[in-house]
Amino acid sequence: MIKTVGKCHFCKDGEIEVRQTIVDSKKTKLYACSNAHWTFEHDMAELTPESTCSFRIFQNALLRWNKKALGEREMRTLLSEEQVKVRLYSSKAKKEYFKWLILDEEYGCSVVWDVFIDPDEELNVEC
Repeated sequence: MIKTVGKCHFCKDGEIEVRQTIVDSKKTKLYACSNAHWTFEHDMAELTPESTCSFRIFQNALLRWNKKALGEREMRTLLSEEQVKVRLYSSKAKKEYFKWLILDEEYGCSVVWDVFIDPDEELNVEC
């Protein structure tokens, strides 16, 4: 049985599935619409011709900002509320900071950089 975390906001009739895949020889989760069918070859992903949706977010999408993984709880919140607060870390400044992550049709998700989030504000996300 395939695990799902919510409804697709872009094709409206798909479910977002939790799929296991390998990227750069490492196992990772792929959150993808049930109407998006991918083929993988040499760490390149390509949609198949029968796909009717292209929504996908890799678990490690925020790795460049030192967030190791998007958890299933964060994905559920992102899909239900269309935004979720995430904890990121600056290697240069040696401190953590918080940003909103929103749904994006082209990239799956996007970080909202121009909104300041008070670090003292209560944060209800998994680390």
